[in-house]
Amino acid sequence: MLRRLLVLVLCIALAAGAACVAAPAAGEPGTRIVPGVTVYGVSLGGFSSEPARALLRQALASSLVLDVEGEERRVDPAVFGLAGSVDEAVAAALAATAPGDLGASVTVDDARLRRYVARLDRQLRRAPRDAELVGLVGFRPRFAEAVPGRALDRSRLSSAIRSALVDGSRDPIVLPFRALAPKVDVRHFGPVVVIGRYANRLFLYDGPKLVSTFPVATGQSRYPTPTGTFRIVDMQRNPWWYPPPTSEWARGLQPVPPGPGNPLGTRWMGLDVYGVGIHGTPDAASLGYSASHGCIRMAIPSAEWLFERVRVGTPVVIASA
Repeated sequence: MLRRLLVLVLCIALAAGAACVAAPAAGEPGTRIVPGVTVYGVSLGGFSSEPARALLRQALASSLVLDVEGEERRVDPAVFGLAGSVDEAVAAALAATAPGDLGASVTVDDARLRRYVARLDRQLRRAPRDAELVGLVGFRPRFAEAVPGRALDRSRLSSAIRSALVDGSRDPIVLPFRALAPKVDVRHFGPVVVIGRYANRLFLYDGPKLVSTFPVATGQSRYPTPTGTFRIVDMQRNPWWYPPPTSEWARGLQPVPPGPGNPLGTRWMGLDVYGVGIHGTPDAASLGYSASHGCIRMAIPSAEWLFERVRVGTPVVIASA
């Protein structure tokens, strides 16, 4: 009986030893990956499991490079939630029997990626600048040209970052921008009114293009028309005239309703300076002279014509010349 038990134990031991020799573990120190195998862009041929794991971890942690207007900005892939199974990738490489790119199973947190790109867009976005009236050359308006803006193309950049993270590429990514057009350029600036106080002339421009010229009456020396750049803030058809409460010359005068003889004619274009505006006048003989109490008088038909071609917000530049 004892002899049979010893024989049985010996047989079991021999069988186990034979099995171990026939199927060595893939991760044993002596097992190496066949030449030509790449994972996540890393050549692992000839490496055993631990060096291969170290190389893959290094590749996954290597910075993403963004080209920001010629300057490199390095970003930790953890910002995008990049994760990959190194053990599974190495196991697949060790099991490979022929050269080839095995790829890698990696994941990216799309919500983190979107937040990063949105934040970068806010940092680098440049708003467009509309054309701007900056003064006069003689009686001609002078403009600062419109300047386009820019914004990141968020969709293209997100796609490029995601592809680089998934494929293992670390080539610099040039940031893609899209142009932001100004709303107003010089050619489409719109109406500009220029008034020569000494010349007693009113010029209407459409942007830089002269449209028409009119004789006007401006303020007397005691009540000069102010100079500077103003805007039309009030437009009225058939306005009432009310005596200015603080003006000595209007003391005792009563309001005048719309109709013949109204000092404002049939149209009023008030400026953003108290009591001053462009309006019609029944006193056509005053045109061409400094005859008003500070306003700019026009012939009634001329004021009606101008009224249809300006708007609230139209700039009015009054020059001393």
